[in-house]
Amino acid sequence: MGKMHLCAFLQHGIINHVPLMWAHPRDKVGYDFAKPQYWQDLARILERGRFDAMFLADVLAPYGVYKDSIETTVKYGVQFPVHDPMLVVPVAALATEKLGFGVTISTSFEQPYLVSRRLATLDHLTNGRIGWNVVTSYSPNEFKAMGHREMIPHDERYDKAEEFLDVCFRLWDSWEPDAVLKDRENGIFADPAKIRSIHHEGKYFRCSGPLPVMPSPQGRPVIWQAGSSERGRDVAAKYADSIFTIQPSARAMKAYADDLRSRAKRFGRNPDDLKILFGVQVIVGETEEAAKAKQRAIMEMIPFEAALTLLSGHIGFDFSRVDLSQPFAHLDVNGIQNYVNVYGNMQDKTLTIGEAARIHGISGGSPVVVGSPEQVADQLEYLFREGGGNGFNIRATYVPGCYEEFVEWVVPILQKRGLFRKEYGGNTLRENLLDD
Repeated sequence: MGKMHLCAFLQHGIINHVPLMWAHPRDKVGYDFAKPQYWQDLARILERGRFDAMFLADVLAPYGVYKDSIETTVKYGVQFPVHDPMLVVPVAALATEKLGFGVTISTSFEQPYLVSRRLATLDHLTNGRIGWNVVTSYSPNEFKAMGHREMIPHDERYDKAEEFLDVCFRLWDSWEPDAVLKDRENGIFADPAKIRSIHHEGKYFRCSGPLPVMPSPQGRPVIWQAGSSERGRDVAAKYADSIFTIQPSARAMKAYADDLRSRAKRFGRNPDDLKILFGVQVIVGETEEAAKAKQRAIMEMIPFEAALTLLSGHIGFDFSRVDLSQPFAHLDVNGIQNYVNVYGNMQDKTLTIGEAARIHGISGGSPVVVGSPEQVADQLEYLFREGGGNGFNIRATYVPGCYEEFVEWVVPILQKRGLFRKEYGGNTLRENLLDD
C-alpha cells in the first residue's frame, strides 16, 4: 500500500456543498471568493499541507427541480452563484509550485478541439499541474441554458463522452514529443513529419487538423471521472487516471474499488494504475467535544428546505411532491445515480426521504469524520486501510478555516504515522497523484 493522497473538493462559488456555509462566521467564500487573493491564500494552505490538488467542481446553471423553480436555490445560495472554475487556475498557480488543479468540464456542451486546446495551454502555464474532471452533466437547467430542449438520456451522455475523450486523446497525441526543433540556424521551428493531422467523423463530433498547442509538460492532463452507474463505471475504468466517488462506508468503498479495478482489467489496463479517491467530510476540533460542538453548529445552520433543494437538484427528482417520512427508495432518475445508490443502501438500514436530505445537506452521503486531530487521523487511517482506495477528496465546510485546521492539526499526525508524504515527489500533478 502506498501513501495516502489528498485533494480538496471546492467550487468557485459561495458554497462548496454544505448549504449556508457562506454565512458561517469563519467562512470567507461568501464575500471574497471572486477575488484573486482568496484563491492564492487557499492554494498556499493546501500546498503547505502537501495536497495533491485543488479539485474544482462546477454547476453551470441554478437548480430548478425543487418545486419546479430556482427560488430556493437563489434564496439560500445553494451552489449558486458559481463562477467558471477554469479561470481560478492561473491565479492560484502563480502562488504555488507543486499543487495540482482539477477542473470540471462537461462533454455534453463543449467541443473536443477547444477543450483539448485550453487544457494543454493551462498545462503549459502551470508547468504540468492540470487535471480534467470529465462530467456529462445531470441538471435539466444546464441543458436548457446550453440551448437543449431536453436532457440527453443518461447512457447516451456517456456515449458522447467516450467519443469526446477519444478525439481529445488523438489531438494531444498529434504532436510527437520531439516535434519542436527550434533550430535557429536553419530557421526550422518544428518537424512537419512529427505533427499529424487527425480526421475524425463520428456520431457526435467532426474534427480535422493537429492540436495547435505544443506538447505540454504532462502530454495530456490527468483524467478524473466520477462514474457510479453501470455505464459511468465502464467509462471511468476505461479512460480515467483517477476516480472520485462517494461511498458511505469502508465496506462500500472496498466493493466499489474492487469493481472498478476489475473493470479496468477487462479493458486491458493495469488495475493499479487507477487512483481512487473517496469523498469524506472532516470536522476537526482541538478536542472531541469541540469537534462535536462544531458539527452541531453547522447542522443547525442548514435550512432543511435548502438541503431538499440540493438533493432534488442532484438527483433530478422533486422532493417537494412526496411525503418526507416515506422510505428513500431506489428511483429511476436522470441525475446523479450514485446518490440514489448511497441513500438506498446506507448503513444497512432504510432511510426516510427527510433523513436522506439532512445527510445530504451536511455531507452529500460521504462519511463524516468528526473528532480531535488524533481521532480524525484514526478514522482516516481506518478508511484508507479498509476501503481499498488511494486517498480522499476532503469536502469543505467553512473555507478556508476547515482546510487550515486540517493542515495544521491532522496532516502532521498522518505524516508521523508514515501514511502521508512530507514532501512532494515530483513537479507535475501526474507525478504526485499517480506515482506512489
